Amino acid sequence: MRQRVGLRGVLVLLLAVGLGAWPAVTAAQAVKVGAVAPLTGRYAAGGAQVRAGYEIALEDVNRTGGVSVGGKKMPLELVLLDDESDATKTVSRLETLAAQGVVAYLGGFGSDLHAAAASVAEKNKIPYLGVAFALHKIHQQGFRYLFSPFWKSPDIGQHLVPFLGSIPAAERPRRAAIFQEKTDWGREMAAAFAEAGKAAGYEVVAQGEYAPGAKDYSDLILKAKAAQADAVFALPTPPDGMAMVKQMKELDFNPKLALFIRAPDGPVWSKNLGRDGDYVMLAPGWHHAVKYPGVAELNAEHMKRFGRPADPITGPAYACVQILAAALAKAGLVDREKVRDAIAATDTTATVIGPLKFRTDGTAILHSVFIQWQNGKQELVWPKEFATAVLAYPAPPYSKR
Repeated sequence: MRQRVGLRGVLVLLLAVGLGAWPAVTAAQAVKVGAVAPLTGRYAAGGAQVRAGYEIALEDVNRTGGVSVGGKKMPLELVLLDDESDATKTVSRLETLAAQGVVAYLGGFGSDLHAAAASVAEKNKIPYLGVAFALHKIHQQGFRYLFSPFWKSPDIGQHLVPFLGSIPAAERPRRAAIFQEKTDWGREMAAAFAEAGKAAGYEVVAQGEYAPGAKDYSDLILKAKAAQADAVFALPTPPDGMAMVKQMKELDFNPKLALFIRAPDGPVWSKNLGRDGDYVMLAPGWHHAVKYPGVAELNAEHMKRFGRPADPITGPAYACVQILAAALAKAGLVDREKVRDAIAATDTTATVIGPLKFRTDGTAILHSVFIQWQNGKQELVWPKEFATAVLAYPAPPYSKR
């Protein structure tokens, strides 16, 4: 059961499930948690997945009265603010939440927004849990309050090697193009892709930069085509990624493999691109077919609400609430510092994203996956023990789809 108070840029969720009526709970008895996510703007599709994970998880926690803190059941109250996909507004919204006395922050979608948020969390000494956040650089600044149960750029590069190794040696991509976004994450991920090539056996034959929000990618595409690149690696925003695919088709550039991080994460990818969006791979860190505790129940609830199993970012977002609830119970007090310490000590197998513990820099040691769009569906293709489909490779030319 949910109650929403609609204000511009603000969604307040007090989630407490009882037997047909709201329990008698005062504001002082609830644990207030703050979240900032892009519900509008260029990251809105990803923000919707994050929001769904938070909503479902909080309802599940509150269904039994909430978290047991110091022997007392306390429901979780989430105050969710929309940053409109604008990092400046991410900062101001987080400051608003700090003034409201939240015990912890939950993050949104997009590494640039998380990078802005991390400094605010550190300044305010409020523990922060963020997913859809592969930027590793921010974890190298000594932040104590930043935690991310989500794989990072080096992890993606390292896992790319065994994934490509699962393709027969004679058929693997040998010549790669990197479409590099002009951001910190773009540079970081380009370096990870280049490093992975040393072990995976491909050479980077074309690499060029573009600014987020660019409209014309023809120079990048034509250089990759001229260099006979048979793989493309990029991390565009959803609008940029869809524009790239449309222009790749127009310019008759047909790589065997395309890995686009971030852009293809949401259902809008297939809705807008149709068959042209097929065969593109993504690395969102999770898929609804993984066999971990609670995944079947999460999928069932997501199916009831949205008509499909849980989306790739919804699972990690749900796990953030699981981690926070467990930390509150372990801390035994609604105290930011004790909750921070309990999150840092997380070592569990009881999340929908599987076994998890944090390194000292706030990054997570966890299992991850690669997914591919096939026939308008996101199929898990690696690791093979969880796979819902065999990798469709090489991708056929756009003209033959």
